[in-house]
Amino acid sequence: MLIKISVENFKSFDEKEELTMLSSSKIQTNKSHRVKIKQTNILKNAVVYGANASGKSNLVATAAFMKSVLMEGLSIHSVNDFCRSKMENKERESVFELQFTVDDKFYAYGFSAVLSQSRITEEWLYELMQDGSAHNLFLREKKNAPILGDGVNPTTAEKNRFAVYSEDFAGHDAQLFLTEMNRGKKYAENSRLLFFTHVFDWIMNHIILINPSIGISNTDAYYSAESLENISHLIQTFDTGVSEIKTKAITVEEMGKMIPAEVLSDIFAHLKKQMQMTNLPQIQMTWRISDGFFNIRIRENAEPEITTLVLKHGKSFFDFNFAEESDGTKRLFDLIDMLITKREDTVYVVDELERSLHPKLTGHFLKLFMEAHEGARMQMIFTTHEDTIMDQELFRRDEIWFVERDADNASRIYSLDRFKERYDKKLSKAYLEGRYGAIPVFRQFTFWKEG
Repeated sequence: MLIKISVENFKSFDEKEELTMLSSSKIQTNKSHRVKIKQTNILKNAVVYGANASGKSNLVATAAFMKSVLMEGLSIHSVNDFCRSKMENKERESVFELQFTVDDKFYAYGFSAVLSQSRITEEWLYELMQDGSAHNLFLREKKNAPILGDGVNPTTAEKNRFAVYSEDFAGHDAQLFLTEMNRGKKYAENSRLLFFTHVFDWIMNHIILINPSIGISNTDAYYSAESLENISHLIQTFDTGVSEIKTKAITVEEMGKMIPAEVLSDIFAHLKKQMQMTNLPQIQMTWRISDGFFNIRIRENAEPEITTLVLKHGKSFFDFNFAEESDGTKRLFDLIDMLITKREDTVYVVDELERSLHPKLTGHFLKLFMEAHEGARMQMIFTTHEDTIMDQELFRRDEIWFVERDADNASRIYSLDRFKERYDKKLSKAYLEGRYGAIPVFRQFTFWKEG
C-alpha cells in the first residue's frame, strides 16, 4: 500500500511537498477507511481539490514520471520539467520518493536528478522499520557504482554477481539502477536480492494511473464472458442506457483505421518494452483512447490478438460502437475495472475522477468502490473539482487534501486535517467560501466598448 509520495522541484512543485496516507489517530470516524499493517494505520483514499492550474494534476504527473523513468530512463522531453518559477531551479536537483508496503514490509524508494541535464544524481532504497529506523538496501551516489546496504547480507555468489552488475552500470546517468536489476535478471526464490524485483513490480504493476483522455490498464476484465456479464450489470446501475457489453475481434489493420498511425505505433512499442522488462511470455492491456477501446494481447512470435467493444442499448436490435457513446459513458469504462478488479494491494491514481460524470454518478461510483473493496488493501487517490462529495460521511478529514499556488506561483499541498472543524461542519460550503483556500481567485476585468 502507498504510504507517502513526495516531490521537489518538478513542474509546479518548488520546495518539497508530500501527500501522506497515514491516518490521524485523532479521527475516529470511518474506521473502515484504514488498513492496519503491523502497527501502522494506512488510509485507503485521498481526495485532492484545487483550482484549475493549481498543480493538482502535477501530483498525478509525479507518479507517472517516476514510472516512466523506471521504464525508459530520463527522456529528453523532461529537460524543462523542473519548477520554472525560479532561475536557479534549472541546475537544482529534482527529488522524487515513494513510501509503500510490499508483503508487510515497508520501503522508501526514490531518486534525484538534474532534469535540465538528463542526469540522475542519486538513487536509494530503504526498508523502514517499526521503531523508526531505516535499513539501507542499496545506494547510488553521483557517478559512483551502486552499493548494497550493510544489512543485506548476500551470499558470496550474490555479492559477486551484484558487483558485476554494479560495475557494468557505472556511467548510465539517465537510467535507474532499480530498472537495471530487473532487466533480464533472474533470482532464486530465497535470494537476498529479491527486494529489487518486489519493489520494481509493485511500483510498475500496482500503481495504476488513469488520466482524463487515456485510460490504460493491465486488467483481465474484458477477456472472459463471466467478467463481461458482470460489467454489463454494473454499467446498468449508472443509468447510461447500455444494457449489454460484448467484444469482437479485429485485426491490427482494422485498429489502424480507428486511431492515428503514430498512436498505434506508440501502443505496440510500449507493450513490447514492457514485455522485455517483465520477461513474460505474453502481455495484455486494455487501452482507451478518446473514441477507441481496445484489448490487446501479445504473445511471443505470434500476431497480436485485439478485441474492441460492442454495446447494446435496451431492446435495440442494433449494436453500437464505443465511439458512439456519450463522454460520460466512455469515462465510466476508464473506471469500471476499479470496481471489479481482483488484484491485491493496488493504488489507483485518477486525474479528474468526475470528468464528464454527473455529480450523482460520481457519488455512486465512490460508494460502489468502497463497498467492493471493504477490508481489502485497495487505495484510490484522485483529483477533483466536485464539492458535493466533500462530505465527512463519505470521507474522513485526513482523506481530503488541497493544492494551491502561492505568491511565487509554486504549488503547495496540505490536508483538511490541519483545520479544526466540527464533525457536523458542512465542508463543501466552507470550501466554496474560501475557508480552506485552493479555489480560483478572479481578477477584475472591464470589457472595452466603442464610443
